Amino acid sequence: MNIDDCRKHFTFEPEAEYHARSKTGECMSSHMLRKFAESAAGYFKLISEPPEEKKSDAFRFGTAVHCAILEPEKFFGRYHVSDGPVNPKTGKPFGRATKEYAAWLAALGEKEVLSGKEWKTLEAMRDSVMLHPECAKLFSAGWAEGVIRTIYAGTLCQIRVDWFNPEAGIVDLKTCDELKWFEADARRYDYPEQMAFYRSIVEQKTGMSNIPVHIVAVEKSFPHNCGVWHIDGHDLDFLAEDNRALLAELATCREDEYWPTNYENVRELKVW
Repeated sequence: MNIDDCRKHFTFEPEAEYHARSKTGECMSSHMLRKFAESAAGYFKLISEPPEEKKSDAFRFGTAVHCAILEPEKFFGRYHVSDGPVNPKTGKPFGRATKEYAAWLAALGEKEVLSGKEWKTLEAMRDSVMLHPECAKLFSAGWAEGVIRTIYAGTLCQIRVDWFNPEAGIVDLKTCDELKWFEADARRYDYPEQMAFYRSIVEQKTGMSNIPVHIVAVEKSFPHNCGVWHIDGHDLDFLAEDNRALLAELATCREDEYWPTNYENVRELKVW
C-alpha cells in the first residue's frame, strides 16, 4: 500500500479531543482496556465519574518530548522556553506562585512553558533519538499522532499512534529512567498489550497484515541513551487474542449491567 492510500485511513485531531472520547466510554482505547482488565468495576466508575484531570510535571514533560521528536515543526507553536519574568530587585526569575509569574503566563495564551533546564534535557533526548541509526530508518517516512476509530471485536475502539511508517509499521516512543530496566518496565506497564491493540486496529482498518511494531525508548537522565525494541508478530497475535477476550467480557458486563471488581472471592495469600 502506498503512503497516500495508507494515510487516508488516519485522522488528525487535538490530543484532548481524542482522550475525551475514551474517558466517557464512547470509545475503547488501549489505556482504558488495561483499566478494564484490572477491574471492570473500576473502569465503570472511571467512565461514569471521570476524575478531574491533573497533569503531572512528568506527563507534561513527556508530551513535550513527543512533540519535539515527532512533530518538531509544531513545537514552538505549542511551547515557550523560559524561566519566567525576572524580578528586577533580585535579578532572578519570579517564583511560579507569584502574581507576576501568573500575569506573564496568562499573556502567553495557551502555550505551555518549559524551563531552560527542561529544554536542555529535551534537546539531549531528541538528539539521542535522531542520531540513533535505527531510529533514522523508522522515522524516515510516515506521520505522527494519527488516529483510527473502528469497530473491533464488536466494540468501537480508537488508537492514536505515535508514528506510522507504511514500510516500518508502528513506532511507539517511550521515555524511561534507564534502558537496562526498560524490558521490565515494558512488561510492568503492559506495553506489548498496547502495541497488540494498536496493530489489530491498524490492520483491520487498512487491510494490511503482519505490520511490524517497534518501541523507541530514550532515557530521561544523562547520558540519555536511546534503544529500539522490535516485538515479535507471533507474540502480538497471542496478545491480540487476550485483548479480544477482554472486549468480549466488556460486552457481557454491559449486557448484564454487572461490573465485578475481580476480587469477589476469597484468595489465598502465599507467605512464601
